[in-house]
Amino acid sequence: MARILFLALLSLALFGAKVRIGDEVHVVGVRHNYLTGYGIVVGLQGSGDGTTSKFTLLSIANMLKKMGINIDPASVKSKNAAAVIVTAKLPPFAKSGMVVDVTVASLGDAKDIGNGVLVRTPLFGPDKKIYAFAQGPVSTGGGFSESNRGGKIQKNHTTTGLIPNGAIIERDLPFHFDELPNLTLTLKNPNFKLAQRIVTAINTHFNQPLARALDGGSVVVDFLPDRDRVHFVSEVLGLEIESVNEPTIVIYERTGTVIMSGEIQIDTPVYVSHGNIYVSVQKSPLISQPPPLSGGTTQTKEIVKTTIKEENGRIFAIQSPSLKDLIQALNDLGVSPRDLIAIIQAIKRAGKIHAKIVIM
Repeated sequence: MARILFLALLSLALFGAKVRIGDEVHVVGVRHNYLTGYGIVVGLQGSGDGTTSKFTLLSIANMLKKMGINIDPASVKSKNAAAVIVTAKLPPFAKSGMVVDVTVASLGDAKDIGNGVLVRTPLFGPDKKIYAFAQGPVSTGGGFSESNRGGKIQKNHTTTGLIPNGAIIERDLPFHFDELPNLTLTLKNPNFKLAQRIVTAINTHFNQPLARALDGGSVVVDFLPDRDRVHFVSEVLGLEIESVNEPTIVIYERTGTVIMSGEIQIDTPVYVSHGNIYVSVQKSPLISQPPPLSGGTTQTKEIVKTTIKEENGRIFAIQSPSLKDLIQALNDLGVSPRDLIAIIQAIKRAGKIHAKIVIM
């Protein structure tokens, strides 16, 4: 059976590339906030939680009680409702009255929550305060799930749905940008050289020592008293600096993908020997049929044949200090992506590759 492997090799040498400060940092305090709530989706056509989900039955009874209807949870038998977890993400500077999308996910054994309606659900922040209320029809993106007599057909994920603009914010976030004593920038990829370049760019642009690096991951910038803060932050984040391109090799073993960034160097010489072992297991039926009118029975058994094939290891020397040249040489030899990954990892363990390796 032929094996098709995908190999993507990308070598980027972008030393001195210009990037915006805003692309390399986060502003402390300017972030998303997650909200979570527990609710009930109603209006399902028998695809909701069954009687084994006791918390759903209890939730329905409690909801009816708040509406003035007292009922014993044990007497609730409806399968048209489902207990769900509701999540939302508040954007920075979210204000009361704004609307955000919410995600709804089944908590019990519901088969499909699509086209159901989420009953008004409070959404709580980490401080256990209510910041929004969610309600509305649930959409699963056209997904469906049908089963009959052991057969089943399903499209998309039917137990997770979305309500566009399904939550209304009721409380402002407890963050006041105008009360910050200074502007703190955290680097997305901490690096001492990049932090120093950010400090130099800011101080040079404003011609005064406003910025200072606390460490390789954060930079503090003093506000100008006579400058509008929004305009000042926009100006700081728009400044350009030279990026620091750390040599990196990203390996995705599932697909055999290798991505290389930066000028990656190898300590030479390096000698590599690599071979493969293939194991093949084949099953073939052996049928023994009795003669006619003998009254015997047909006997069937399987014969299992195992074959092991070992490739001769290829020994080659690496003389070039550039990993890019090594990859080109291995491609010319017809080395598979998975063999290439094994070779790169082995050379790294030997301490001969000067780059960071990320395995996904």
